[in-house]
Amino acid sequence: MTGPETLDVARDAIWTIVIVSGPLMAVGLIVGVAISLVQALTQIQEQTLVFVPKIIAMFLTMLIALPFMADALHGQMMRISSRIIGG
Repeated sequence: MTGPETLDVARDAIWTIVIVSGPLMAVGLIVGVAISLVQALTQIQEQTLVFVPKIIAMFLTMLIALPFMADALHGQMMRISSRIIGG
């Protein structure tokens, strides 16, 4: 495998990671900001208050997005497999 081919595989892998982790990271960010805003408005500074809603929201998002994530990872594996088979 030449240098440009290696860079293509690495770029494709990084892009797949961004696509797969994007929904979970976005939901975590949105829920974290919303909970922080509620904490700032109510002046409740409990550190554990952020974790439970964030974990529940990310778990529900993972259940909803799991077929999409699996499809993206399957596509990546097929692309890598075709490069291995093609030599």
